[in-house]
Parts: sequence; structure tokens; C-alpha cells
Amino acid sequence: MTRRFIFFCCFLSLHSIAQTQKVSFRNNSSQKKVEVLVDDQPFTNFLYPDDLEKPILYPLQTASGLTITRGFPLEKRGNERTDHPHHVGLWLNYESVNGLDFWNNSYNIPADKKIKYGWIRNVKVGKVQNGNTSGSLNYTANWERQDKRVLLKEATVFVFSGTAQTRTIDRITTLTAQMDTVYFKDIKDGMLGLRVTKELELPSDKEESYMDNNGVVTKVSSAKNGANGNYLTSEGKTGNDAWGTRGKWCMMYGHKDGQPVSVAIIDHPENPGYPTYWHARDYGLFAANPLGQAIFSKGKESLNLTLKPGESVTFRYRIVITSGKNQTAQMLDQQAADFSK
Repeated sequence: MTRRFIFFCCFLSLHSIAQTQKVSFRNNSSQKKVEVLVDDQPFTNFLYPDDLEKPILYPLQTASGLTITRGFPLEKRGNERTDHPHHVGLWLNYESVNGLDFWNNSYNIPADKKIKYGWIRNVKVGKVQNGNTSGSLNYTANWERQDKRVLLKEATVFVFSGTAQTRTIDRITTLTAQMDTVYFKDIKDGMLGLRVTKELELPSDKEESYMDNNGVVTKVSSAKNGANGNYLTSEGKTGNDAWGTRGKWCMMYGHKDGQPVSVAIIDHPENPGYPTYWHARDYGLFAANPLGQAIFSKGKESLNLTLKPGESVTFRYRIVITSGKNQTAQMLDQQAADFSK
């Protein structure tokens, strides 16, 4: 264990002291599900069933009990978009890992096309720790080809905490290359992703078409579903201007059921490509992609992260969900400063 990792774990412990509500878990291994409770109220579930192409957190709820994640494809809700079936809950993967598309894989990919896609499998839940001020969940998983050859071993730690108005997730994920050198090509779709409820989408009156790395086109209809959301980045970018720009944090905010709600993603200075680019779409995809530099900079920058066998890379993110009132830029600057320590 490195000094850096020990220091980061100590920071997480210090951070949790400021939180006021207990965190507990209910593990249902037969359903491949771990329920996360804050102050005995549902916050989220860690889901890793065999019919999902990656493990996810779903749904995400505010301290007041409002759901901020889209239901599709796991649940049907009225007037909700049904595009991009691979956008489900909160997840972490990437569009091009040794040429395989982990991001866009879903039940919707025809069997004869699956060879072009990777999946995250063999998820094993490790230590689950309840706590009076925070709780943690550890898991390991394999990033695999369709022939089950393992490209990357993943080790992830979630630290959950909350107050009367906030819910917070710290995610620390380490990826280690196995038998092959692993190449992350600079590309658009990655890496920490969240698909939000219809109310947090940005209002839109036009249909859009999006093409993935394998030429699959998805059409997104115009929003006539009560969308009232907006983006704000640490650099002051708002709305659609947030897409493809760098920032140490980005927040999506709006109103649901008459209540202000927001979700912010905070980057960490030790992450590759810091500060991250924001793959922030108006239709509700909210993602941090530090590895897509050549795309977002229009060729002015490049990263093309490569790991030789045995080499590792670690990604750290904080997700902060609020209800009752939204975070201000000053509050998020302070959260980012705290997280960076």
C-alpha cells in the first residue's frame, strides 16, 4: 500500500467526521445487490447482475427522497426518454480500451456485433463497513473481452456519507493491466457517467442524432417532459457551453416536485488529465471524461493513456447531491479544495 493511498484514506476518514448521519448496508448476494441507507433511509443500490454490462449505483436519491437518476432501462416512468440504453444509474467505463467499446455495450447490441464491445464482469463484493458518520463498500471486477480474456483488474472503494440536505459518494477506482498492454484511445464517451431524471435535463425543442465509435446512431427526441435543468462549471460555463470544456467541478441543477435539487461531480488533482473535460449533454448525460483530450480540444491536446502489464492508474471522484437548496460556486470550490487534500 502506497503512502499516497494511505494519506487519501486518512483524508476520507477526516472528511466523514463532519457528516452527521449514520450509513448502513443490506447485502443481498442472491440478487447481486447491496442497498445503501443513510439515516435508515434509502440512498442508492450497488447493482451487479449478470444481465448488466457493468456494475452501477442505481437509483440515486436526495436526502428528501427524490430520485435524480433516469429510470430507463430498468424502470418505466412517464414522459421519460428511452434513448441510449447503456446510460443507467452511475457508472465508470470507457469507449475505447484496446479498441473495445465498454461504454456503449448494452442488451441492445446484436449478438453478431458484440465482439466489438467489452464488459465488466466477475464482480465480487469485498468489505462492507457500516458507520456512524460514513460507510464504505469495496468491490473487484474484471474488464473483459467477449472471449473472457481479462484486460484490466478493477478495485473500487465507495465511501458514502450524508447530512440533512446532502448525500455524498467518494469513488476511488484503480485499474491494473493484466497480460496485455492496455491502450485507452482519446475518444468522446467516458468515463464517470450519470444519466439524470427528466427534470434535470436542459430544455430542448429539437431532435438530435449521436453516433458511437462503431457507427451506431441514436436519435434523441426533443424535450417536452418538464425539463428545467442547467449546468454550471468551476470555470463559469453554463448550459450547453459546458460540454467539451475543462473544470475541476461541474454541477447539474434544477427543480423536481417543486424542490431545488442538484448533483455535482468533483475531479481530483491526482487524476490523469486533471482538470477533466465535461461530456455534459443537454438530454441528461452528465459525465467526466479526462481521457478524451484529442476530441474535446480538437486535436490540440492528446493523452492516449497506456498501461503496460502490471501498471495501474487510479481515478478519484466525489459526487455531491443536494435537496432543498443548491450548492453555490463558492461551496463547490470549498468542496473541491477539501477533496484535493
